[in-house]
Amino acid sequence: MARLQLIATSAMGLEAVVARELKQLGYDDVKVDNGRVFFTGDYIDICRCNLWLRSSDRVLVNMGEFPATTFDELFEGTKALPWEEWIPANGEFPVEGRSQKSQLSSVPASQGIVKKAIVEKLKLTHHTEWFPENGARYVVEVILLNDRALITLDTTGPGLHKRGYRKLVTEAPLKETLAAALIQLSRWNVSRPFYDPCCGSGTMLIEAAMIGWNIAPGLRRTFNSENWDIIPAELWEQAREEAFDAVRDDVPLQIAGSDIDPEAIEIAQAAIKSAGFAKDIEVSVLPAHRARPQGEYGVIITNPPYGERLSEEKEVQKLLRSLGRTYLEMPTWSFFAITSTKAFEEYFGHKADKRRKLFNGRIETQYYQYLGPLPPRNKTTQA
Repeated sequence: MARLQLIATSAMGLEAVVARELKQLGYDDVKVDNGRVFFTGDYIDICRCNLWLRSSDRVLVNMGEFPATTFDELFEGTKALPWEEWIPANGEFPVEGRSQKSQLSSVPASQGIVKKAIVEKLKLTHHTEWFPENGARYVVEVILLNDRALITLDTTGPGLHKRGYRKLVTEAPLKETLAAALIQLSRWNVSRPFYDPCCGSGTMLIEAAMIGWNIAPGLRRTFNSENWDIIPAELWEQAREEAFDAVRDDVPLQIAGSDIDPEAIEIAQAAIKSAGFAKDIEVSVLPAHRARPQGEYGVIITNPPYGERLSEEKEVQKLLRSLGRTYLEMPTWSFFAITSTKAFEEYFGHKADKRRKLFNGRIETQYYQYLGPLPPRNKTTQA
């Protein structure tokens, strides 16, 4: 099989998490860049990575990279790429684009040049002057950065955060890919209790359960590249069979959450049921200051309101102070919170062991990490 240059994209700050996921999946030649992780694989790896990557946004094929200071260079560089191997005569191939620090600053013009170059290449190989574009979808992207063009094909379609279990959302939903990253950045494993006292629509709880049972996050959805001629259907069948065989749903889960908003809990319950965890994840309507998770050596990970669901700063302060008191009462637990509230540590009452800058959508946040003691070795395996 052909060796392909693949790219797993990610939100800024999560590249190392995505790289670690790829290494855990068996990919050794991983190279991290801003918002992207490069690696090599075969066609089967397109299937596997779309099914398994939890914190990545998309899986792209790197079609080529070359200098592009003029439209002629962009046209010729694009035309030289092997489009005929990927896009059939009826393929739909919209072109998206971005430009930063490049002489070719007009994104619409650059998109048009790339589209024209692909058409000219396909005319030569498919021996036709007309392309109906009524077949499978091949989204092309041209990224212009520092006078170089990176041309990619999107194998995913709707972003990988679209797991398929969330039909309704609360006012400020946490993206599934970010929730999965937050859990992986903590030291939680399935043998430890897990709790979210501001669970909203339940995303953090569901992502933890999927990690705990080793469920591939893409099992419930489809991908654009499933309709591509170049990837045999049996490869997708093989990848899905592998994923189903890997599920460990006989492991008990200790996952629960609460929220003060009854409507949010209704939405969470619907999502939990849709994800298949109705009997395994407990949620309740409860103010955060009354939350008292059961068990020892557990992990709390939460996305407390910071202006999205509570508009008044005093309410936010009151909530964070109550969470700080709860933390004091649970000496064996670890606590993690993602928030844009600048004075979080002041309100919480404790200085974090670690902080990490992350983006929740377009909102710059900090991930505050309070590392409690690890469970005794005879109780559980260290994460």
